[in-house]
Amino acid sequence: MREKFIRFMNGRNGMDELARAESWVVMILLVVSIFTRSAILDILAIGLMIHMYFRVFSRNINKRYAENQKFLNARYEWTVKAERRKKRFAQRKQYKFFKCPMCKQEVRVPRGHGKICITCPKCREQFVRRS
Repeated sequence: MREKFIRFMNGRNGMDELARAESWVVMILLVVSIFTRSAILDILAIGLMIHMYFRVFSRNINKRYAENQKFLNARYEWTVKAERRKKRFAQRKQYKFFKCPMCKQEVRVPRGHGKICITCPKCREQFVRRS
């Protein structure tokens, strides 16, 4: 039986990171729908499950690979932004953060120095802000 399944899955996409994430979302939606008794969540979970199995059993590996790469890139961007927010939140008592009016580069300056002239390290624009 195991060999039959291996032959069946040969040339198919299989479980990738996007399919794993979809399966977790399906599980969460089903658990929440048990407690809320919401038919909308059930339908959404079933639709997502169908999409997940479609991706797993798909033979168009190039297209599924591209979808998975988009998901991985989006997850990476989200993780980097979350880490940046976490780091900035931890530094909020010692530093103030400003955006350059020209290039939108984020500039960090120490707090408690009054009105100061800030020079953007990227475009060399100077602007005055209160620290």
